[in-house]
Amino acid sequence: MDKRKWGSMAARYMALTWLLIGLATLLRIFYAQGFLLVPDETNYWQWARHLDWSYHDQAPMIGWTIFLSTLVFGHTELGVRLPSILAMAVASVFLVRMARHWFGARIAWHAALLSQAVLLFNVGALLATADGLQAAGWAGSVYYAARGLEENRWRDWLLGGFWFGFGLLSKYTMVLFLPCVMAYALLSPVHRNRMAQLKPYAAAVLGLLLFSPVIAWNVAHDWNSARHVAYIGGAGERFAIHLKYFGDYLGSQAALLTPLVFLLILAGWWVVIRGRYPRGEWIYPYLFFTSFPVFAAFGLLSLHTRVYGNWPGAGYVTALLLATALWCLPRIRQDSSDRVDENAPPRKLWWWSVGSAYVLTGLVLAHVLWSILPVPPHLDRAAQETVGWDRLGQRVAQVQAEMPDPDDTFLFGLRYQIASELAFYVPGQPYTVAINRWDRPNVYDYWWQDADLLGKDAVGVIPHGRGRKQLLEVFVEVAPPEAFPIHPTDQGLDNSNDPPLQTFYIYRCYGFKGGLRWLPRQGDVRAVTSD
Repeated sequence: MDKRKWGSMAARYMALTWLLIGLATLLRIFYAQGFLLVPDETNYWQWARHLDWSYHDQAPMIGWTIFLSTLVFGHTELGVRLPSILAMAVASVFLVRMARHWFGARIAWHAALLSQAVLLFNVGALLATADGLQAAGWAGSVYYAARGLEENRWRDWLLGGFWFGFGLLSKYTMVLFLPCVMAYALLSPVHRNRMAQLKPYAAAVLGLLLFSPVIAWNVAHDWNSARHVAYIGGAGERFAIHLKYFGDYLGSQAALLTPLVFLLILAGWWVVIRGRYPRGEWIYPYLFFTSFPVFAAFGLLSLHTRVYGNWPGAGYVTALLLATALWCLPRIRQDSSDRVDENAPPRKLWWWSVGSAYVLTGLVLAHVLWSILPVPPHLDRAAQETVGWDRLGQRVAQVQAEMPDPDDTFLFGLRYQIASELAFYVPGQPYTVAINRWDRPNVYDYWWQDADLLGKDAVGVIPHGRGRKQLLEVFVEVAPPEAFPIHPTDQGLDNSNDPPLQTFYIYRCYGFKGGLRWLPRQGDVRAVTSD
């Protein structure tokens, strides 16, 4: 093909690529204002109101970025979600830069087209969680580490170290990036010599230095965050290998990526394992080593304990690029345009994968706003997590106003999720309390002490009506609860004749006696054993 003509086509592909990413980001900004915050989002918003160097449950970047965003855009749904939206845009930019540099503009366009379709990435962009921020850190680290391996410039290595530190400050699973890249480099005849030089180690040290506030926080707090991570990773369970959760793990990956995209990714990994990628092109095994080990590590963990579907999410940034490079245009690659890969699937499968991803993601996102899918209310998790919090907050404020001393009455939940939703959606956004005594330790243990609340009355929200006996352990008197059902909504209006999505119970409590802190079971890895 004539170079001038190819250059013109490449420019068009890149223009379309940047337009797609820009439009997707704008659409997310508008969409994010259309539904209420889910409990984890309000929890992270609470972190932003209690700034610290780290937190019990997770690394601090999500709290820091929400703090900055709400300074500009206010304590609104958009203010809370904007950091994740922008972070996923950054991840998309790095994905495109990788594709453009090593595969060309046409692959960059197709990689962008696929990445903006995947449900996992849309959820990571739209919900204020650590996943979108970690995706940006992973993508930036992968890109600059690859440039460092290729050209061995200090600038690339140090930028890779910066993004590695950013990812660590976003989510602890970012630590997997180091062994992934080192495994590639040590096994690569092309880049093995880089591991005998100072630059990659300086980059790693830079990332760890950026992460040092989290280490210092853990040292000062009995390694509470590290022990929490160990607990959810199965450290508190008797060691056993079984298939109880493995099927759930695979199913969750297929659901979050959409099934055909998941199959393309698996097929891409298999091609690299068999060595069937274009000869001499090191970028293919590099993408493999920065994606498959993450998937495999959590797959192995699922043989012992339950693994959440989003945990390996960052590794799919490079997995999607690998799948795109292998499958989207098997006959039109610039480096081998005259060769036909007889083992490649037909192009129709690629387009079916992309099309089905857009359709399934579109249906899910539409359902969040308009409940269009025939899901029974008691199984509709999207509605349960996004519907009714504002109305519940208004009712709780009314009950608080009816208490003997409303100004000295605190609001609480027995779970941090409910306490955080009350904090955001009760008018005035008051500081709320989580009574963790019977649930698990969390960030509220660092914000409130019994002495702050002794003798005060309270209004609490519990997801069942059997809490009076329990609450009498920490209050002098507890009135019978008031049921508050949350019904499905149709464009914001209650369908009160439908079965409720869930029912909350509002408790009026008098005379707090103390007992906020979690009571650990014997041998629980999360318990602090030292004074």
